[in-house]
Amino acid sequence: MGRYNRFGKNSITKHWLWNSLSVVTLMLIIIEVLLVVVIRNYYYSSVKQYVTSKMNVVTSSIMRSHGESEINYNAEIRSLVEGYAEKEKIELMAIKINGQIDVTSSGFLPVENMEMLDYQDAKKASNGIASHIFDLPTGEKVIAVSSMISNKGSEYDALRMITSMKNIDKQILIMTIIITGVVICIILIMFFSGRFFIRSIVYPVISIGQITRKFAKGDFTERIEKTSDDELGELCDSINYMAQELSNTEAMKNEFISSISHELRTPLTAIKGWSETLTTINDRETFIKGMRVITSETERLSQMVEELLDFSRIQDNRLTLIMDTIDILAELTETVLIYQERARALGITLNYYEPVMLPFVLGDKNRLRQVFINIVDNAIKYSDKGDTVSIEAYEQDNEICISISDTGIGISKEDLPKVKTKFFKANQTRRGSGIGLAVADEIISRHNGTLTINSEEGIGTTVMITLPCIEQKKEPDNQETVNIELISSEPLDERNNINE
Repeated sequence: MGRYNRFGKNSITKHWLWNSLSVVTLMLIIIEVLLVVVIRNYYYSSVKQYVTSKMNVVTSSIMRSHGESEINYNAEIRSLVEGYAEKEKIELMAIKINGQIDVTSSGFLPVENMEMLDYQDAKKASNGIASHIFDLPTGEKVIAVSSMISNKGSEYDALRMITSMKNIDKQILIMTIIITGVVICIILIMFFSGRFFIRSIVYPVISIGQITRKFAKGDFTERIEKTSDDELGELCDSINYMAQELSNTEAMKNEFISSISHELRTPLTAIKGWSETLTTINDRETFIKGMRVITSETERLSQMVEELLDFSRIQDNRLTLIMDTIDILAELTETVLIYQERARALGITLNYYEPVMLPFVLGDKNRLRQVFINIVDNAIKYSDKGDTVSIEAYEQDNEICISISDTGIGISKEDLPKVKTKFFKANQTRRGSGIGLAVADEIISRHNGTLTINSEEGIGTTVMITLPCIEQKKEPDNQETVNIELISSEPLDERNNINE
């Protein structure tokens, strides 16, 4: 588990924490900052509007109370400032024409030479009112609103209101803390729920990795436990299925090695034995018999080697076909003649139902003959004395159909779907490498044909091969009649049946 620790350098958990959670955290922080800015602007804007509205009320009252005498007007301003009803929340000030504060609602004059940007902006503003937020020398943040009230002959130029932002900032701070708490809670929830989710993925993946490494070493005994029906569960099913198939393939490969070793050892033993015998005898009859055995076993060895080479070429996609227009009937007849004597020697009846003629096909005649030899050889191999092997060829739906059937031991329902699989042998007691049908099926497929097998255990097997015909121009009627007569001139019994 060392390098697969979920907090290790290359762990999925660390990647998730670094990638997903960091991005989400950054987004939440940005959202929090934006929210705080929006809230601050909202509260500050609300205070500014509130103070400005109060200032408008005061200035409107001053403008309405403008009397006949200038002295009464100035006195009215001082009286309004000194007796301002909301001085506990807002301090009201009167500013003279020279820019100095003359009277305040609190009775305390501000520090001299204090810069009043709001007053300066109000003098420039078209509506004569402006505001500014600043810090007092004490560090307290305030908002100031100045409004011009200058009238001809008046000694006062403007009114100014100041209110503290302390409570507003406190409220903003509380809101910021609440938002920060919510963000932290969201991050923690995501962290722990994400860890739980990641663990539900990481632990099965670690288990899968450990078991698949055993598969890589050839140990297919263990299976991955399926704990859910989601994508991970499907992955476990797929890996378990793969392990089962690999196990089956491994078993078939081992059986193939054992079988091919036996198949090679038998003819080699016969060749060696007869070779040693022939060196010590002078009997011509025994010499001829020994040479016949050596030749037969050598051909058998050659056939097995060719099957192995063909299988290797198929696996590497190096199997080449020399395509030409061929008479498929000639190749099939040649195959029947090859096995005529063997069938007779084994007490097996070989029936060949030869048609009068068949259309030509486009194919590799050597490879097609190899297929026919393999199928007929299997039919004889899996038949016993007294059984019958029947071979028939005919045209149907612009296809050449070749049926090779036997009344031998047959194939079980469990083994039938696997007989064209490499290395598979349905019956281990019969000779053969287990790759002949796989090669034959590949050759027929490359001819755009099909090779199907139907069988029933204890009754027999039928192999059906179909190949597409080549379109031929129809010969004149008189020529066709002559050909048929020539072909049919041979007695039917002699042509169509090759019996024991």
